[in-house]
Amino acid sequence: MSTTEADSLYDGLEKMSTEAILEGINNEDRKVAVAVGKSIPSISLLVDKITERMSAGGRLFYIGAGTSGRLGVVDASECPPTFGVPHELVVGVIAGGDGAIRKAVEFAEDDEEQAWRDLEAQGISEKDCLVGIAASGRTPYVLGGLRMARQKGLLTGCVVCNEGSVVAKACEYPVEVVVGPEFVTGSTRMKAGTAQKMTLNMLTTSVMIKLGKVRGNKMVDMQLSNHKLVDRAVKMVMAEASVNESEAKRLLDKYGSVRSAVDNKE
Repeated sequence: MSTTEADSLYDGLEKMSTEAILEGINNEDRKVAVAVGKSIPSISLLVDKITERMSAGGRLFYIGAGTSGRLGVVDASECPPTFGVPHELVVGVIAGGDGAIRKAVEFAEDDEEQAWRDLEAQGISEKDCLVGIAASGRTPYVLGGLRMARQKGLLTGCVVCNEGSVVAKACEYPVEVVVGPEFVTGSTRMKAGTAQKMTLNMLTTSVMIKLGKVRGNKMVDMQLSNHKLVDRAVKMVMAEASVNESEAKRLLDKYGSVRSAVDNKE
């Protein structure tokens, strides 16, 4: 039996007090960061390989089903506002299409051939990178997509939560984050999902830093899409360019980003 399907270390959950349930979940969640930490060498290798491809004009694609697919879509969708990159640079593809983000599409994950069709619709090419996300490490949708991508010459990686899975074996740069049994047996939206979210955050943040999308520790290319972000940008320009608030606002209005405002300070 896979680790993600193993029996919970807790039983009689329905008889527990609310506080006991929450403490149990929290106790299990504490194990996630430790498990992710053990996987840093493999995450690091994947980051470096993806950075090489993207530096040469490639893109990053995620594929997954259910929770795994949703996490890929979330991570991809957060890259443009955070780092100012085009929406098509990091793309999340979920089994069952965008409708599956909100409502599960039955059996969508069981079609081994559908992932590649979905990726072709996005214009994927041999220059690109594909990362499969599958807590179980055996999702047919993810497995089929990775196998075809590897045949086509794409760089392939994965994030799984079991050791020695078929998905890991299907790609060049696997990341295995083994978090152990879930609090509710088999509910991989919990620890496994948290581990995947943490890993994807580390992956894209590291890649974007290495691609020059961060200066110092600031998101200098972030999109100024709401009042909170504009206010943050004003403070960043004030600090980086040593100007007052009104001048920072003027520079941002003129140049449109923190990076340009600082670089073109008059």
